[in-house]
Amino acid sequence: MQKLFSFFFFTLCIACFLPKAEAQLDGSKPSAYRVAIFAPLYLDSVFADGSYKYGRTFPKFALQGLDFVQGAQIALDSIPIPNSTIYTQVYDSKSYTQGVPELIASKALDKVDLIIGAVKDQEYGQLASFASAKNIPFISAVLPNDGGVTQNPFLVIINPTLKAHCEAIYSYILSNHSADNIILASRPGSQENVVQQNFKDINTPDGKPLLKITQLNFPSSDFSALAAKMDSTKNNVIIGGSLTESFANDLATYLQAVSKTYKKVMLIGMPNWDGFSNMQKNKTLADFPVYYTSPFYNAKTDEHSKKIRDIYLSKYKGVPSDLTYKGYEITLQGIKVLARYPNDMTSHLNDYPYRIFSDFRFRPVFLNNRKGLPDYFENKNLYLMRIMNGSITRAW
Repeated sequence: MQKLFSFFFFTLCIACFLPKAEAQLDGSKPSAYRVAIFAPLYLDSVFADGSYKYGRTFPKFALQGLDFVQGAQIALDSIPIPNSTIYTQVYDSKSYTQGVPELIASKALDKVDLIIGAVKDQEYGQLASFASAKNIPFISAVLPNDGGVTQNPFLVIINPTLKAHCEAIYSYILSNHSADNIILASRPGSQENVVQQNFKDINTPDGKPLLKITQLNFPSSDFSALAAKMDSTKNNVIIGGSLTESFANDLATYLQAVSKTYKKVMLIGMPNWDGFSNMQKNKTLADFPVYYTSPFYNAKTDEHSKKIRDIYLSKYKGVPSDLTYKGYEITLQGIKVLARYPNDMTSHLNDYPYRIFSDFRFRPVFLNNRKGLPDYFENKNLYLMRIMNGSITRAW
């Protein structure tokens, strides 16, 4: 059984590295495009001397990259690109011997037309720098920040920066809760300082605040000072301005406990709150909704989702993760835009005619009011999601 399991994992990984070609449909000579997909598969850590090291289990550190690649593979295998031949190659961004620096040095990526990267840390910076130097569009699929990259009009960020999330939260409150009692509850910390500064900058475009936002900092889990600022005659909108799980759980638990005392209490957290297990499993939060923003929304009732589930069950005998759907969506949409606008893809990011799961809306970002070429392109479309009683639904 162990040998069978190891062989299954090995075959599954190796299959991701086979070049793929999608043939044209009308018999004409196709245009050919080369796409490089990077994900952290950790194959050098998973295998030793050709043998799988983890018996009958999958190592958790390799699952996210593998899930993304499986989604990309399903997209490439199942959807033809008319009048185009697409050659794809999947690379392990965590390879010891064929990592990003080695591939760049060997010129293996010089003829690539599109890079899709489910990467972060140094591999992200290396790919962004290479893409800028070679004028190759680079789609950053999962990293929720710009990684300090500037002056790179070939960088496309799918998962928006923290500033964009703050802008989306502010826009929602401005449109729907401008007359309510608004409180930004946070804690001491560098990331929290960034969140607070973001809201301050957004709220004072001309030096004067558009909304009255009360800012409170809580160095401990004692939120008693929050009650003194809440209003029993108004709706209370609380922005959870921290990316820390313990703070998120403590704040949600406190607000659930006092929510019956006030007219209405709405808690909007940061984008990473959906990954906090207590948000869905904490029984003390029963019937108390917690909101957060996300660039991805998939009700999983459409034909694309059905195709992914069926193929995944047939090939891998399991249930696809959210990263599998993201790998499918980003790969399919990116390649179709490339095939339509091969010479100027970044100018046509919003021209893709068919929505898959999410409504991406890309905008050029100019940092420090810099003029000329954008520093990068960023997806600015965000959904307001609701967590309640263990389930996640779209709220706005």
